[in-house]
Amino acid sequence: MSNKHTAQAGCPVLYALSLIGGKWHLPVIWALSRHKLLRYNELKRNVCGITNMMLSQSLKDLENNGLIKRVQYNEIPPRVEYSLTEAGLSLLPALDELAKWGVKQMVRI
Repeated sequence: MSNKHTAQAGCPVLYALSLIGGKWHLPVIWALSRHKLLRYNELKRNVCGITNMMLSQSLKDLENNGLIKRVQYNEIPPRVEYSLTEAGLSLLPALDELAKWGVKQMVRI
């Protein structure tokens, strides 16, 4: 466990945000939740505005945090697919609730 995660271990909300809190992490998770399995370019098309560098970094972070799974096939041309892990899937009900809350706030404003 990194020092960042160790320091936040006393607060579950801060710890959870340290895992998913990158600017592009939630849009990547959301795209995978809608499509179940995506290749890199499909993910890029589904996450509006993300650069190649930020997508690559977000995918590495989410994989290291155990939220997404990367499967590389030894074919020509190479094929890599991304999907949510059990931990990533378990996050979806909370994200659904957050989305509902966001809709209510958008209407309120």
